[in-house]
Order: sequence, then structure tokens, then C-alpha cells
Amino acid sequence: MPEGDTIHNAALRVGTALVGAEIVEIATPQPRHGADRWPERLAGRAVRAVDAHGKHLLVRFEGDLTLHSHLRMGGKWGVYARGRRWTRAARRAWLVVRTRDHDVVQFDGPLLELLTDSRTRFDRLLAGLGPDVVADGDFDEVAFLRRLREDDQTRPIGEALLDQRNVAGIGNIWKSEGCFAAGLDPWRRTADVTDAEACAVVRAVRPLMRESARRGGPTVTFQGEPNPAAAVARAVAGDGPTLQLDRPLPGAGRPAPEATRRIVGGRPPTILQTAPRRSADPGAPSRRPDDRDRRAGTFVYERGGLPCRVCSTPIRARGQGDDNRTTYWCPTCQR
Repeated sequence: MPEGDTIHNAALRVGTALVGAEIVEIATPQPRHGADRWPERLAGRAVRAVDAHGKHLLVRFEGDLTLHSHLRMGGKWGVYARGRRWTRAARRAWLVVRTRDHDVVQFDGPLLELLTDSRTRFDRLLAGLGPDVVADGDFDEVAFLRRLREDDQTRPIGEALLDQRNVAGIGNIWKSEGCFAAGLDPWRRTADVTDAEACAVVRAVRPLMRESARRGGPTVTFQGEPNPAAAVARAVAGDGPTLQLDRPLPGAGRPAPEATRRIVGGRPPTILQTAPRRSADPGAPSRRPDDRDRRAGTFVYERGGLPCRVCSTPIRARGQGDDNRTTYWCPTCQR
């Protein structure tokens, strides 16, 4: 399911294409919307803003009308230069908004509705969303903790973080990566998680999600290479700017490997690189190179059975919650 950073990036792309541009055509090819008369109702109206809250995208037209979208598991927003081939089949398009320069297309969108602006403020689903982890400004930790404590305290914290009423925007990837970054077992009961630990997860993922929303592309929390030990050895030797971590690595008291944060492209350091404790020789091949990982850019997500990048313990994976979404975690690094 597209997570909050993906939707905020889509809002940025869609807004760049539509806000201030003349709308020359609106089409609703999906039969479900054939009788809704959206092209007629939106005719002549300019797009004044495009924004997101968590996993929800809102295209706001002049005249108090807003298109509300949620992509669920398989939807996508595409923005294409006019004449460029779409990346999905035209039969999968639910909404097409054309300007002289762009086609903006929503594909496979199970939730797409036209609302008045006032209804967006009072809609039960939208009004019930928690604070947005990706939004500009300060994240409201007080509101997040209040909602978290009003929730069922017997739920595992990983499940509670996926509840958009507690915090909007975190999905399965960022839940798994955030809990790892905070050293928090995603199966621990919410009642047994301190406020500081809960906030640590949000503080870990928020800057990464905001950067992901800005640049787009795949989720990256780990930037390594087929031999991460060699990468760390070069960093420790001074080949490239590095900063030592300001907190001890998790690992339950086990000797931790060397670790650094590397400044990538002049941006603030956000990527943790570590060397698995497998060989004293930095040139030795890893037991299973990162280039064979299903997710070479993550610490735990979709790395079930592979060695932890910090302690080499095999990453575990198990379904969690009513939707049985797979949670990934290191049983050594996360307590």
C-alpha cells in the first residue's frame, strides 16, 4: 500500500502539473463513475491546490469542490507529458485530468469521490485521521500520544502505528523500519511502550519520509553495497564525510560493529551504514550479499531470514493485525 511519503510526493507532482494550468479535459473512464457527471460539474473550474493528509490525496477545485482519493493497495497517480505513453493500461484509469502539457491519471483507485470542501472538514474518515507524520510544521506529539493512549493498550505497538487514527502516513515499511531504528519490538504491548519510545519511532522515520516525499522513488533507509563491511571500512578510514552515531547501537550488550552515518549528496546525514560481524577482513564476501536482497535499501523490511545489518541475527517476519500485514524485526536489536 502506498504510504504517506508516496502520497505526499504524488500531491507534489499532481499539484505542479495542475495548479495554475488550464484544464482542457476531465474524463472518468471507470464505469462506476459514469453517472456522476464529474466532467460537467468540474467544467471551467481551475485547480487551486493539491494536498495530502497521511495516505489521502485531495485535489481542490475552485467553487468548493474537492476530489478525494485513497489508493489502497494497488492504486497509483501518474503524471505524464502530453503524448508520453502511460505506465499502466488505459483501461485501468479511473480519472484523467488533461492540461495542454500534462495528463494526470489516477489508476486502479478504489476510493475516489467528489466532495464539497465543507464535507472534507467533517467527513468521518478524514476528520478521524491522526497527525500527519509527513506534513510541514512541527509534528504534534501530544495529539499522537493522546490518541495512542486512548487506543486499545493490549494491541502490539506495530499494529497501533498502522492505525491511521493514531498517526497518519505510516504504513508497513515505515512501521518496520521505524521500530528497528528505535530498537523497539513491534510485538510489545502498547501499554508496555513508554511515551518516549513511541515518539522515538516517529522521530526516526519523519525526516526520512519527508525526504522521500520530496525526491520520490523507492524507500531507502539503508544505503549500502554488496559488501557493507568494505563500505564501512572505507568510511572509518576517512574516505568521505562521516559522523559517529550519537547513541549506542542496539544489540543487547553484544559488541557492536563499527557504524557511521554518511552525508549523501550534501544533504543532512540520514542513512545508517553498518558492517555485519562476520569477518575481520573488510574485503571478505558477505554470507548473502545485499544485491540479492529483496530490499537492498532497508534494514529489516522484506529481509526475512537474512542477517541483520547490525548484529547478523536472522531477521524475523510474521503477519500482524487484522489485515495480517507482514512485520519484520530483529529479535536481538529490538526489545
